[in-house]
Amino acid sequence: MAESEETTENVEEVTSTEATAEATPSEETTTAAAAADAGTRKERNAAARAAKAKPASGPRTLEERLEERAAHKARNARQRTAYRAKQKVKRAEARTAAPAVDEQQAPEHGPGKPKVRQGVVVSDKADKTIVVRVDVARRHRRYHKILRSSVTLHVHDESNDAHAGDTVRVQECRPMSRTKRWRLLDVLERAR
Repeated sequence: MAESEETTENVEEVTSTEATAEATPSEETTTAAAAADAGTRKERNAAARAAKAKPASGPRTLEERLEERAAHKARNARQRTAYRAKQKVKRAEARTAAPAVDEQQAPEHGPGKPKVRQGVVVSDKADKTIVVRVDVARRHRRYHKILRSSVTLHVHDESNDAHAGDTVRVQECRPMSRTKRWRLLDVLERAR
């Protein structure tokens, strides 16, 4: 009989256990969140995805899917437009803040100035054409060794003035033939 009697103490105990039973799902989520914080990155990401997940609502019609897709595209377009506008403003501020810098040009030739090279005539056998070897000696950036290289240029010589062994100055010009893109300016030193 004592077991079946409901006293105020028994009722309070029952209600408190029901309250703890009802509170356990929310506590589980908080403990799951705490475990996710303490767990690996993979577990944290999975917990975040689970928290964001929409409740399952059964199959959707084609119109609903198309409407959702259009809304998603519109939202992405708005974000993209805002981002591009922000980037445009940022670039404009950077342009106004930075001093005007000339493009890096080779010192001997800027915009609109043709290149000029000096070299030794290797061959003058062809008519109105000479082959000039331009020697370049430069220091290696890291190892500082002197590197020597040479380039052969086919040069237009209208009057057949230069001969093998001469030191000449040549200038860049329009294409004269398949290989000729340079013309003779003057003969600096004759071969002996």
